[in-house]
Amino acid sequence: MKKHIPNTITCCNLVSGCIAIVFALNGMLAMALLFIIIGAVFDFFDGMSARLLGVSSPIGKELDSLADVVTFGVAPSAIVFSFLSGIHQHLPFVPFIAFVMAAFSALRLAKFNLDERQTTSFIGLPTPANALFWGALIVGMGDTLESSPYYIYATVAMILVSSYLLVAELPLFALKFKHWGWKGNEVKYIFVSTSALMIACPLIFSGSVIGIAAVIAWYVVLSVATRKQQ
Repeated sequence: MKKHIPNTITCCNLVSGCIAIVFALNGMLAMALLFIIIGAVFDFFDGMSARLLGVSSPIGKELDSLADVVTFGVAPSAIVFSFLSGIHQHLPFVPFIAFVMAAFSALRLAKFNLDERQTTSFIGLPTPANALFWGALIVGMGDTLESSPYYIYATVAMILVSSYLLVAELPLFALKFKHWGWKGNEVKYIFVSTSALMIACPLIFSGSVIGIAAVIAWYVVLSVATRKQQ
């Protein structure tokens, strides 16, 4: 019985992603983000449960990637598609550019499954981080972005940049602690403490939703700035 627990949790991640897509395509972007977050929680616990129960399996690894493509690839792309779908009719193809990100998410997950270098850190932006960034950005700052006459160009440019970051040979630290001491974990503790301030402090950000997007951006910047220490 216990061997089915991790895969069941993974399927809950997949279902959460499907629900997020439905909400996104119906313009309910906050609900879409909520179910991406729920999917991320399931994604965290499926791997943990597999390790705790000692029931890791090849099929579980493949199922996890398939679920992640939906929840962290297609779902955030659907949010961006819905956000861009209100643009003027003379640019009807532009919203579909959002799904370039879904393709690169699938490519990133395929590479991750084969790349033996990513056991204690990441190479390229993890798909959950990318999904949370886009969901939080659109939900938290969608109206502000739309007020700019250049928001279409800016959004398309960010889609291309984030798609590149997903597959780039860019070392990023992972929040995996071999011990709880300061030495060797300096970057991780700095990230956790500053991220908590970004999300919680209303003097820095007007709300925790946009704070999530800021945390993801800070994660990339801090990884690049401290890459020699990783």
